Amino acid sequence: MKTPASMTATMMAAMLLTAAALLTAPIVTAAAQDFPNRPIRMIVPLTPGSGADIAGRIVGRFLSEAWHQPVVVENRAGAGGQIGTQVVAKADPDGYTLLVQSASHAANSAIYKSLPYDPLKDLVDVALLGVTPYVMVTAPDGPYKSLKALIDAAKANPGNIPFASAGVGSSTHLAAEYVVDLAGIKMLHVPYRGSPEAIQDTIAGRTAFYMAPINTAIGLVSEGRLAPLGISSRRRSEVLPAAVPLAEQGFPAYDVTLWFGMWAPAGTPPAVVQRLNAQVASVLKNREVVEQFGKLGIGPQSMAPEEFGRFVRSEIATYQRIVKQAGIPQQ
Repeated sequence: MKTPASMTATMMAAMLLTAAALLTAPIVTAAAQDFPNRPIRMIVPLTPGSGADIAGRIVGRFLSEAWHQPVVVENRAGAGGQIGTQVVAKADPDGYTLLVQSASHAANSAIYKSLPYDPLKDLVDVALLGVTPYVMVTAPDGPYKSLKALIDAAKANPGNIPFASAGVGSSTHLAAEYVVDLAGIKMLHVPYRGSPEAIQDTIAGRTAFYMAPINTAIGLVSEGRLAPLGISSRRRSEVLPAAVPLAEQGFPAYDVTLWFGMWAPAGTPPAVVQRLNAQVASVLKNREVVEQFGKLGIGPQSMAPEEFGRFVRSEIATYQRIVKQAGIPQQ
């Protein structure tokens, strides 16, 4: 039982904590209002030319113009995005170091037994940037003129025909494995450092196909250097209307899209997160940004931080289901 003296001490401690919080609140609010007052570092944990890199650079340029502060994009690729993500997770939680990553952020949680960071505890969800489908591409002069031809060849040569990905555990890896699983075939996974490398070997015919983010493949498809076998979304893409959805080619359950988002280190003041989110939402409404995203097949899409957080968790659950259903061994 607490004595009157101990109760008094407890009450005094609580009063001191409350007073400290009240004194600190105006400082945090003022810091958020003053944010940003110096350059922002935007880490993209993927190679230059990847979808996240392109989307991040477009958004970063317009954030810089709005804030009159440099937004410096830094590519820290490696380990499926883990290296760059860890950099952000360990950064000062002040809003000046940000992560722009793709759906691989959610896919990594499903494919790896452990990560050097906790995606739900070490990072705070800031904003969704946009959504785009994958396009299943192959060499135009290769042997696979249709998805059916590819599947038939894989059935005749189980485990011998390679397919590319932008890295083990990347969203491009799991999107491809989902196709392989639904088709009931076995293929050889060949991971690359990023989309540019995977695309080049697909053009050369060294891999049968690559589930490419549409923004990284659209130009090459238009030039005839890549041939589309299908698109990952149930709806056709306006920028690649000839690409038939996989859902219309015998896989009605297939509906996977690639998305890009922004995160900050855990502990970043909520007011700063809200300010970042509001400015990103404003940028995504900019006519020039909408046009640039549209040419790449990216649909600008904004969410409040809390909604984006729920979306990320649902995506993690989706990729965990794909990994389990396809029997993909965790790394």
